[in-house]
Amino acid sequence: MKEIKHLKNLIEINNDRTLGFRKALEDLEPINADLQVIFTAAAAESERFSQELTALAEQHGAEVDEDDESVAGAIHRAWIDVKALFGGKDRKSILEEAERGEDAIKAAYKKVMDSGEVSGHALETILDQAAQIRVSHDKIKALRDSAS
Repeated sequence: MKEIKHLKNLIEINNDRTLGFRKALEDLEPINADLQVIFTAAAAESERFSQELTALAEQHGAEVDEDDESVAGAIHRAWIDVKALFGGKDRKSILEEAERGEDAIKAAYKKVMDSGEVSGHALETILDQAAQIRVSHDKIKALRDSAS
């Protein structure tokens, strides 16, 4: 069922987002402590989203491994590690990477919403989550813009 495939993809990218923000939190310097609140909230948000999507997928009879993460997410986290080695710990770089991750999850949600292959309660949940992700993205983008 295509709806299950879409739900699983969104679960994976939410897991990626959670891990990405947790990794970013590990690398934050004290000067960027204000980002801890934002990144912690975003990680918790995606954990909750993943749980909601898992429940929906399981209602359709799918088995879901909530710890699944995508190859693209692993590559993104590896890139964060590489940037940290080469001085990518400045505020603007951190926020640029966070925004790149937010762009990726926004695109994943848009793809699912545009597919027309998800309906009912699942679509309502996805639309609600996408709206919350846009708010988070816009907050991170504004911080990145002000760090310039």
